[in-house]
Order: sequence, then C-alpha cells, then structure tokens
Amino acid sequence: MHAYLDFEKPVAELQGKIAELKKIGEEDSAVSIDEELTRLQTRAEDALADIYAKLSPWQITQVARHPERPHFSDYLKHLVSEWTPLSGDRQFSEDAALLAGFGRIGGKPVALIGTEKGHDTKSRLKHNFGSARPEGYRKAVRIMDMADRFGVPVISIIDTAGAYPGVGAEERGQAEAIAKSTAKCLELGVPNLAIIVGEGGSGGAIALAAANKVLMLKNSIYSVISPEGGASILWRDAGKAKEAANAMKITAKDLSEFGIIDGIIDEPAGGAHRHLDEVIKSTGEAIEAFLTEYENLSPAEIKTQRREKYIAIGKSLL
Repeated sequence: MHAYLDFEKPVAELQGKIAELKKIGEEDSAVSIDEELTRLQTRAEDALADIYAKLSPWQITQVARHPERPHFSDYLKHLVSEWTPLSGDRQFSEDAALLAGFGRIGGKPVALIGTEKGHDTKSRLKHNFGSARPEGYRKAVRIMDMADRFGVPVISIIDTAGAYPGVGAEERGQAEAIAKSTAKCLELGVPNLAIIVGEGGSGGAIALAAANKVLMLKNSIYSVISPEGGASILWRDAGKAKEAANAMKITAKDLSEFGIIDGIIDEPAGGAHRHLDEVIKSTGEAIEAFLTEYENLSPAEIKTQRREKYIAIGKSLL
C-alpha cells in the first residue's frame, strides 16, 4: 500500500475496499468477487486519473515531496552501468547528501551528480535529507573538472529542498561553494543536463542546474525558495504555503511556459512513486536523446549554446 496524500482520500477509501474484498476472497473461495473487484479497481483508477489531471501547485508540491518518490539511488540502479562513485572534496570531508561519480548510460560514458534524500529514517539521516553542505558542492566541482578534462558529459539529478543552512556549513563557506559550483556548470566545455526529479530548491539546486538543458518531471517543483519560506517572508506565516505555491509559478508547466526549463518528462496518473520503472525508463530515454543531440558539438559551440540560453531567459523576463 502506498502512503496516500490528503487529497488522495477517495482513492485510499476505494483501495481499502479492494483490500477487504480480496481478503474475503482468500478466506472463502466459494464467494465470487471478480466482478465487484474489477468494478472497484476501475473506479479507483478513474478517481486517481481525475485527481492527477487537475492538481494545484500545492498538491504538486506534496507529490514532489512524496517519501516513496524515486531518488538518485534508484536512477543509478536502473539506468547506470559500470558505476564508479567518487568521494570527498579534498579539503574537508565527504558529504553523503550529494553523490557523484562516473558510469555509462546507454553505453555512453557520463559523469553523474545527484542529491540523495534517502528512503527511511536511517538513510535520510545519513544523507541529511538531500541538503548538501559546502563539501558536497566542492565535490561536485571536482567531478565536473574531471569530466571537462576528459570530455565526458555531466548529468545532474536533483531532488533537494536546498543547501544545508547549518552554522557549520556557513562557517565552511556554503555561499561560496554554491557560487563556484554554479559558475563551474556555466563554464563547462562538455554538455551538461540537469533533471529536477522532485524538489529543486534555491541555490542548492541551481548550483547543479545551470546546464545546457534543464528538464523536470511533470510533478516536480523548481523555485528560488520553498512555498513555506516564501509565505514566511511575504505574510510572516508559513501556514500560507498553499497560497505561496499558487503564486510562485513553481510547477514544470509554468516554468516551461516561461522558458526557464527546456522540457517536461511525463508521469502517469498517480505520480512517479506509483510508476517507478516507467518514469525511470522515460528519464533514461531523455538522457540518451540529450547525449545524442550534443555528441558532435565542439566545446565552443556547447558554451555558446548555454550562454545564449540564459541570456534569452533574462531578456524574456524583462
């Protein structure tokens, strides 16, 4: 059983009835449940499709944060072969919130950088809920430097509420580390692709997402601040996060219309957490298409395309 969000209550009730009916069928084989089971399953599927066809920005935010949504480790497991993780920033320590290394996708070599939230209490604590410290971003810069040196494309898979705001992180130069990681993304002579698969929050996300192309899963969000943070600033009330989400234009659809992102990877009704294999396959296809599109471009052409992309965004928003 999935963890149901509050707006999925009608589906949860139907799924509960389906579970009860199956239990009756298991206990008494003489009772025919097939017809009623089919009817309830159809109703549940229709209800789920109807709900996901008209999600509000706040509901999309809830889906993007769903604890069962696939994480960077899931994409590694299903898409990447010959994975070689690399650790440490060569200055302070290793940061488990940001994973990086080299591998192959569709047989082609790539450098991969991803924020990892974890799947349970133990792993979430280990990965600091996906909020990287300065050493994480310095590690990302180190990996991007290596990729640039050897002509290997960079793929970033992002799901973070933002960089870690703790005292220790600030003392070790969090803002500078984010700025240098963003700058490194922009100056690469190899193609880089960023995919927002859940939350893309603040500088913690943009530090990895200043790429030639930025894609988002349909039910993900990307913004300069969380809805709760925006509500705290605008209304001094984090409880108005729903209103902030509606006003901030943080969904993939809105950002695509503004030209901030370059494409949307579809999610079936119910979200990526209900269709993990299908969504990861679609993501892999998007990555392979990107690698094919950019494989014959020179470093100068790659840099020019990236520069023009961000200049065009600035002009369009004036």
